Amino acid sequence: MEVNDETLTELVRMTHENNRMLHAMRRNALWGGVIKFVLYVLVLVVAPLWLYATYLAPIMEQMAATYEQVQGTGAKAQAQFSDFQDLLKQFQSQFSPQE
Repeated sequence: MEVNDETLTELVRMTHENNRMLHAMRRNALWGGVIKFVLYVLVLVVAPLWLYATYLAPIMEQMAATYEQVQGTGAKAQAQFSDFQDLLKQFQSQFSPQE
């Protein structure tokens, strides 16, 4: 293979072109990685938090309020039932024979 100035010039030109392409590929790979990271963070962290704050939190608050209301109603019913039992005992004591 014959090496002359023209061949060396072509080789240098191709080396510079290859170097520019490699730098562009590395830069594109870096930006692609950054964009993928941001998208993964958005999908895996931000979106669930937003969905929870927007949709799930109000539903959970309503469920907690309903649960507390049911507990309060149960306590009231139990108190009324014990009052009813006391009233029934008083009624029975009035009609039971006294010795």
